[in-house]
Amino acid sequence: MIPASIRRSLGIGPGCQLEFHLEGNVIRAEVKRRMTPTRAEDGFGMLVCERPGTRRLAEFDVATAMREANADDRD
Repeated sequence: MIPASIRRSLGIGPGCQLEFHLEGNVIRAEVKRRMTPTRAEDGFGMLVCERPGTRRLAEFDVATAMREANADDRD
């Protein structure tokens, strides 16, 4: 586990990519990519449903939507 104080000082959070190197008896970790914090409203408008009626997110199936989008692209 990386101590919280080190994670904060390096900006390491969930989703960050680290690369590890073994140098003798020492493990060196390098931050390869930091994740930018996002807010729920940053995703507004990303999901579009053209079907009539009221829809809820709980009814949304990503796999089905992707298959339908791919089928539409082939037509």
